[in-house]
Amino acid sequence: MGKWSLRLICVFVILSIKCYSQDTEGGHEKWEYVLEDTGGVLQLALPITAGIMTLIHKDYRGTKKLAYSYATTLALTYSLKHITKKKRPEGRNLYDSFPSGHTSSAFSGASFIQRRYGWDYGIPAYILASLVAVSRTEAPDGFHDFWDVFAGAAIGIGSTYIFTKPYKKEQMALGFANYRDTYSLTFTYQF
Repeated sequence: MGKWSLRLICVFVILSIKCYSQDTEGGHEKWEYVLEDTGGVLQLALPITAGIMTLIHKDYRGTKKLAYSYATTLALTYSLKHITKKKRPEGRNLYDSFPSGHTSSAFSGASFIQRRYGWDYGIPAYILASLVAVSRTEAPDGFHDFWDVFAGAAIGIGSTYIFTKPYKKEQMALGFANYRDTYSLTFTYQF
């Protein structure tokens, strides 16, 4: 998936939200529900995209680094939810607001894409992750406040930076070939 693919996804998401910006019953506009649903999808789409990118690049070390960073993100997020027991701002009696799990998941995927494969991929990924954060505060129910999504983003980015280094292709290659009674050994080094 190239940088243009991620940019097209950003444009599509923004246009689809704009298309549904009509009033509905209950004082909420349709775009608010679309925004909420979009955030729900992107929270998983970004880490899955990061995993697919590791497979496309045949970057199996990156796959392992993504697994470590994403597992750390989830462990920290749900541990803090259990420890802090902050009440959700929308009024329900749920005490699992801090930090935002959707946001930490999205920023874990986005920061992995940026850290491993560069800013050409990272900028669109961060835009989509930011859309998830906005969806958690501005959707009809307003599941989180600024500090919840800020902490989720910090956890996602921080855990990625602990485990992930920029991707470098193999610089050396050793090859062997035989044809009839001729054998050859090749050694290639890229600068």
